[in-house]
Amino acid sequence: MQYVNLGRSGVKVSRLCLGCMSFGNAARWMIELDESRKVIKKAIDLGINFFDTANVYSNGRSEEITGQCLKAYRDDMIVATKVCGAMGDGPNDSGLSRRHIIAQVKASLARLGMDYVDLYQIHSWDYETPIEETLRALNDVVRAGMVRYIGASNTYAWLFLKALNTSDRLGLERFVSMQDHYNLAYREEEREMIPLCREEGIALIPYSPLARGFLTGKYKRGITSNAPRYQDDFRLGARYFKPEDFDVAETVEAMAKEKGVKPAQIALAWMLHKPYVTAPIIGVAKIEQLEDAVNALDVKLDTKEMERLEQCYKPHPAGVW
Repeated sequence: MQYVNLGRSGVKVSRLCLGCMSFGNAARWMIELDESRKVIKKAIDLGINFFDTANVYSNGRSEEITGQCLKAYRDDMIVATKVCGAMGDGPNDSGLSRRHIIAQVKASLARLGMDYVDLYQIHSWDYETPIEETLRALNDVVRAGMVRYIGASNTYAWLFLKALNTSDRLGLERFVSMQDHYNLAYREEEREMIPLCREEGIALIPYSPLARGFLTGKYKRGITSNAPRYQDDFRLGARYFKPEDFDVAETVEAMAKEKGVKPAQIALAWMLHKPYVTAPIIGVAKIEQLEDAVNALDVKLDTKEMERLEQCYKPHPAGVW
């Protein structure tokens, strides 16, 4: 395993982050405690020290599972979670107000069974709360020892720059990472967000590096899938499956066949060859998926191969997911 700094922070994370959204009970493709424990143990054995979850995943169950599985290894692990999504039906049960942030960081710590989280991220932008209030609340939870670093996710570059400038102006904790939607089938982040992160020294930890499984070769052009993930995950069908997306996926499959590796490894290797990517967040439910992902670190792509993978991409409507 390789390790790199999380942006300009001093903490080092593995080149792959294990995403824990698949741990829980909110969909048929998710796994519960016993199977999750096997996956996390294998991840640790393979050198992964970076784990990402969120309070809304399976309504907190993912945090509970993640915390139980990491309990014996806590001192060596970098644990990230998120806040913003609805955790109840009340008017104050979502967003990035001081009230919600402080309540939810305490609730996340209780579910994780931890005294602090290493990286606390805003899951999306709250357009109804002043960014100054959000940043002051995040600064306070860092000062209180409940959080080590703060990060962001799912927002536009101009808003992210506004947050960074506000932190600098007010002398508050600064975001060290951006968790955004980025993969071979969706590259709109290359327009503004990625250049911004490079300029500001922000760690890029993309989610959906395999496009929710679309780039693994399991979905075929013109065939409606009956896979549980496709049936249960509305975002999968909404984000991909356009003709131009299949052009990309089929190029990935062809190169994988030529190199004797799996399509998922080609898609991951492409991302790992990007110098601005810190650690793609991989979501797995099986040990073999995890092993394939780690082996992608050894897949080499030359300049022509990188260009070949990218050449059939067509611009997509930019969106914050």
